[in-house]
Amino acid sequence: MTTASELTVQESQASPVWLAALRARVKGDVFVPGVEGYEQARQVWNRSFQHQPAVIVLAENAFDVEAAVQAATTAGLRLVVQATGHGAARLADAGAMLLSLERMTGVRVDVQRRTAVIEGGTKWGEVLRQAQQVGLAPLLGSSPDVGAVGYTLGGGMGWLARKYGMSCDSVNWFDVVTAGGQLVRASETENPDLFWALRGGGGSFGVVTAMEVRLYPVTMVYGGNLFYPAALAKDVLTRFREWVKGNPDELTSSVAIMNFPPIPDVPEPMRGQTFVMVRGLYAGDSKDGAARIREWLDWQQPIMNTWAEMPFSLVKEISAEPEDPMPAFATGAWVRELSDEAIDTIVSRAVSVNGSSPLNVTEFRHAGGAIARVAPEAAAYGNRDGKFLMQIVTVTPTPEAWTAVRDYAEQFRAELKPALTGKVYMNFTEGDERRERTRDGFSEANFARLQALKARYDAANRFDHAFDIPPAARESEAVAE
Repeated sequence: MTTASELTVQESQASPVWLAALRARVKGDVFVPGVEGYEQARQVWNRSFQHQPAVIVLAENAFDVEAAVQAATTAGLRLVVQATGHGAARLADAGAMLLSLERMTGVRVDVQRRTAVIEGGTKWGEVLRQAQQVGLAPLLGSSPDVGAVGYTLGGGMGWLARKYGMSCDSVNWFDVVTAGGQLVRASETENPDLFWALRGGGGSFGVVTAMEVRLYPVTMVYGGNLFYPAALAKDVLTRFREWVKGNPDELTSSVAIMNFPPIPDVPEPMRGQTFVMVRGLYAGDSKDGAARIREWLDWQQPIMNTWAEMPFSLVKEISAEPEDPMPAFATGAWVRELSDEAIDTIVSRAVSVNGSSPLNVTEFRHAGGAIARVAPEAAAYGNRDGKFLMQIVTVTPTPEAWTAVRDYAEQFRAELKPALTGKVYMNFTEGDERRERTRDGFSEANFARLQALKARYDAANRFDHAFDIPPAARESEAVAE
């Protein structure tokens, strides 16, 4: 296999001029197929998806990003941007450049201002670590292994969401390289229209090289899981539906049906078993949190209870999501209500009886609170009125398994349709679904505004790898034809 250094020597004969110029400009690495490093650099976290780009740029800084965007324009390549490889949508093929930010992992916490500046490839885990050292917390999701910027661009609903809102609502500014290859700042006072679009509109408007977010004084919380037997699934879902009505904003919770696979990585008591779990986090006085959970204990003693006072730095233990790359299928939907009919459907589809369900996780997160108190037109993010957010995640070791689970999930959603709003949370979509259902991630008015801004900032639709937001002018031309 050819090394990057050997390729540089040969470039005058073997490589396009633009590629040689790009290599000369960037501090990071540039890979093409057949060169050592290409195979590793093209990997997606979800191994069910694979990039096959014409060129990969591993950027070290914002100047590298500018150079890469300009080079892609010169070469006529689409741009696919990746930080951690979570949430893949349109993949990079022979007509695209994969721009990876995985090396841009700087974090700077300002304890006085309660803010953190986060580079484009940083995972939430590092932000959490530094913030907790000074008694602060970011609005990360259920897994610290996910990229902070990508998560935020799609909205960002974590275990502090009902108290402090979506991650995108706590951004002060973004530094973004536009389709023209220029680095600009987007905030309430600088390029405010772009700032509006980036808060929920995904990566369709440029490459975010850094952002500043607000942090919150959260150190000790009350969180965990109640494990109930699968036979109580209907009863638990019905009780959860009523229980959340009285929950304060400090409590963000969910109910999940978990079919644990019979593999060595799963703890022996759970291996091959199905449980219905009540999980969450209380960001307030732990005594008050314990009182809310005591209502469940008085109703029915669980098989296992892990709810306890804990440092927020251990928040990942609540969901205990895998961090190692794997092939998987994921999807979701906004749920209007957990009606009796919906609960019956959920139990029949999500609980595995002798292998009847291929789903590993079917979870319903309680929304509302601070999420719903933000005006729907304040940022691009939509669906603030949703009550419950469903997520389905399943390991799919083969392409055939992925297809089978996709079909099963579609049937599941079809049966649940009367209880669904018809909308989606974009961060819970991947692959073709992310692009096919982009409109369902936004209100009609917000999507129209996104299209108008797309025409202003990326009329050629070079950033078409994330959400499918066609520029307004282009859509008008299509209608005219």
